[in-house]
Amino acid sequence: MFENPTAIGSSHSPHLRKPAAKSVSSDLGTGEPGNSVEEGYVFPFVVGEMKGSNSPMHTTAIMPSPTFLWRFKVIWFLIWAFSCCKIGWDSVMRMSADLRDLFLYEAFLYYNPLLLVTMMVWLWGVCLWVFSQSTINYAKIFDLDQNHLTHREIWKCSIWMTVIVPTSMTAYLYLYSHGEVALAASQPVILYVAVALVLIFPFDIFYFSSRYFLLRTLWRIAFPLQPISFPDFFLADILTSMAKVFSDLERSVCRMVHRQVATIAWFEADSVCGSHSVAIPLVLVIPYIWRLLQCLRQYKDTKEKPTLFNALKYSTAVPVIFLSALKYHVSPDRWTYVYRRLWLFSSLVNSLYSFYWDVTRDWDLSVFTRIFKFNKPSLCSNLLYGRQWVYFWVIGSNLVLRCTWTYKLSAHLRHNYLTVFTIAALEMLRRFQWIFFRVENEWNKITKSGFQIPMADIPREEEKLLGSTNHNV
Repeated sequence: MFENPTAIGSSHSPHLRKPAAKSVSSDLGTGEPGNSVEEGYVFPFVVGEMKGSNSPMHTTAIMPSPTFLWRFKVIWFLIWAFSCCKIGWDSVMRMSADLRDLFLYEAFLYYNPLLLVTMMVWLWGVCLWVFSQSTINYAKIFDLDQNHLTHREIWKCSIWMTVIVPTSMTAYLYLYSHGEVALAASQPVILYVAVALVLIFPFDIFYFSSRYFLLRTLWRIAFPLQPISFPDFFLADILTSMAKVFSDLERSVCRMVHRQVATIAWFEADSVCGSHSVAIPLVLVIPYIWRLLQCLRQYKDTKEKPTLFNALKYSTAVPVIFLSALKYHVSPDRWTYVYRRLWLFSSLVNSLYSFYWDVTRDWDLSVFTRIFKFNKPSLCSNLLYGRQWVYFWVIGSNLVLRCTWTYKLSAHLRHNYLTVFTIAALEMLRRFQWIFFRVENEWNKITKSGFQIPMADIPREEEKLLGSTNHNV
């Protein structure tokens, strides 16, 4: 939220810096808690001469209490969310029962990807908050400078996403149910175009350096022509959990391009954007191919054999995806007695192999995790740190959700939109808890290699926020 221009000039890493800032004059103490100035909530106020006083006019900056602002935003958000749900539900109930499921299926298809991305942004903010409270220096792990985005800014982005995406979905439901088909069809198109423009906007606003870092990392993932860094394969692993997002994005864009939004032309399974399209398995497999190529590149650079076994793990997802898609292109008997059995076997191999790799390679469960040992005592730390049930929960839930992974990857099981959305959301939660132990394992490797950084030299996020006199525009 705040940044120091001198710090930017001296930093050697461009990763996740914030955009340019403008200074704000304030009479409030910037180093005292409770007098911090948050972005967008500074109000210049001119204080005139008091009657009978010879003091000159001066300017001050006054602002409501941060606690008051937070409560106001939460209340406003809850009211808005309730209103959107009420309007959307009333719009759906206006339809006949025959059209209702079909209409909701289409609505979920268009907004499913952005809803899941919004959920992942919220969870990433939680991860950064936990890291900032613990003794793990995640900025060192991801090679970030001291001006990287904090959990507060990540949550600010997720709040806006949580407002905008349901609002667009509500407008789609309302307009379609009232016969405004053309306007309804424009809602997801406008939203998708706006998101794309924000991501590629070339000017120094909207966290330009962060957007540049994200796009550059995605480019490095798609074309692993250089040595693989930790952020590269970390984000690539997250993308494998978002394969359903990629698939729905492809189908949504396909229908937008062919002008099938808010129509029933797409409902024909064999149409160009139908559920039997060969593009679905091709898009589903892309994140796994990216990760597979990364592993091969790592082997080329390091000659370490475990990278080949890791590549084998990602290759086991390929038969799961394509054997499932074969159901629509072979005879029913051949599917039942040949390909279905192969699909079940490949699904079992993929789930168990991935589970084994998570526990033995990606995580370090040899000692109690330090990720929940906070610098200051809190309810979260007391509940999670040093508790054996955390390990039983993580291992057990990871095994179960790894098995449900095949549901997400299998095109012939994806007709119930609510079930598919639930499975995709659970996969996000599985990846969310995976992040904690994966980052901690990497930090353990760094500390064992001899790297040490005094905790006093690590600027805490609260100190960065309170110690700056600049803010973003």
